[in-house]
Amino acid sequence: MTYASEQTPAAARNATPAATPETPDAPDAPGAGAPRAVRTLPARTVPPVAEPSPTGPVPPVVSAPPSLEDRAAGCLVGAAVGDALGGPVEGWSPEEIVKRHGGRVEGIVGPFHDNWRTARPIAPYHKGDGHVTDDTLMTHALVRVYETVRDHLDAYDIAGHLVPDLIGTPRWIPELEAEALPLQRIFLAEKWIVARLHYGHADPREAGVGNIVNCGAAMYMAPVGIVNAGNPDRAYAEALDIAGAHQASYGREAAGVFAAAVAAAFLPDATPSSVVVQALRLAKDGTRAAIEAVCEAASSLTGPESAPAPLRAAVAPFDTVGPDYRNPSLGARRPSRLHAVEELPIALGMLLTGGGDFRATVLGAVNYGRDCDSIATMSGALVGALRGAAAVPAEWSEEVARASRLDLQAPGAALATVAREVFTRDRARARTHEQAFTAISAIPAMTEAGGR
Repeated sequence: MTYASEQTPAAARNATPAATPETPDAPDAPGAGAPRAVRTLPARTVPPVAEPSPTGPVPPVVSAPPSLEDRAAGCLVGAAVGDALGGPVEGWSPEEIVKRHGGRVEGIVGPFHDNWRTARPIAPYHKGDGHVTDDTLMTHALVRVYETVRDHLDAYDIAGHLVPDLIGTPRWIPELEAEALPLQRIFLAEKWIVARLHYGHADPREAGVGNIVNCGAAMYMAPVGIVNAGNPDRAYAEALDIAGAHQASYGREAAGVFAAAVAAAFLPDATPSSVVVQALRLAKDGTRAAIEAVCEAASSLTGPESAPAPLRAAVAPFDTVGPDYRNPSLGARRPSRLHAVEELPIALGMLLTGGGDFRATVLGAVNYGRDCDSIATMSGALVGALRGAAAVPAEWSEEVARASRLDLQAPGAALATVAREVFTRDRARARTHEQAFTAISAIPAMTEAGGR
């Protein structure tokens, strides 16, 4: 299956129409037939053709692709902004969101309940008004681990660095409007990491077994994609290793696929469609099937505004939570090879329907409801990685930084530096391996009789 991006460069839109070559097909799902035809989504806007100058035609302006640093900043700022926009309507249905706000959410809004300090099930968190949630707190915590280790991470680094950060260093918690230990804000599925690793002394590679299966690990895996920028396979493997300390089953798989998608978004010619193709190439079991179903549904839509109902219908067979998000079904969040977390497939579907535009993509995720802060975190990270920091509206990023008392730019800058250092180490390691393998392979093969 292939997917066509909704938005194309202005020069291409104004050129004489020509046959569009198809991108390589993603691996077919089990039982799938011949590859489906590309469905091209209509462009949102077509800029006017420039008037010719008196001295001749005006050459098209070709902007340079975003740099590693620009994409890293865009990825993490985009994730934080998506998180802050989705936080106040997390857990509600699209219909409830429209009723509360008199229509779709179009930017930063206040808490769903005016009495948020005591209203259940929100209390005591101040969700809204530009406050980031635990998605961003965990993402920034993982960035700090990379800053400390300055190399690829594994599950033991989660035990040795992330857990001590969560339980030993007070930080400003926007939703609590106070300085506190991050442990006092994170959800029970994240507190599991502390319980299993710090108190239970579990093997970090297996500590995630037994935790509820959700998107808790996936939601903060964008840094893994940045460190492995342009290498989805390495990002996938590293995220699976890291997430073993937190999640199992399809929750762990979602972490790997999301990191791979972020890494794929850093490729020079990446598009929303190519990111989905890379995600499908690596995804396994129900996660792969859910992404394919959601993205197939997204390919027939004209934009995110109409996306919530059809995308929800597409992911429903793979989602264990059920139709009522606040009252999960009996089989919710249990391990399975047939199911998937809802958030990652929907984030990729919104990426397609939004065509890589930040506002369209992230607001589509926000107005989807349910676990929309995590969906918007993921979709915002992907658009930021694709388009760079300029893709994130400044009025949103500046207000989220001010309201949350966070420097949203610094984590991306720090992680880009780490990524360059890791790449240098990887090249040296690859040369060492090449030299060793060349020496080994030069040794004549043994004969059947055992002689040379």
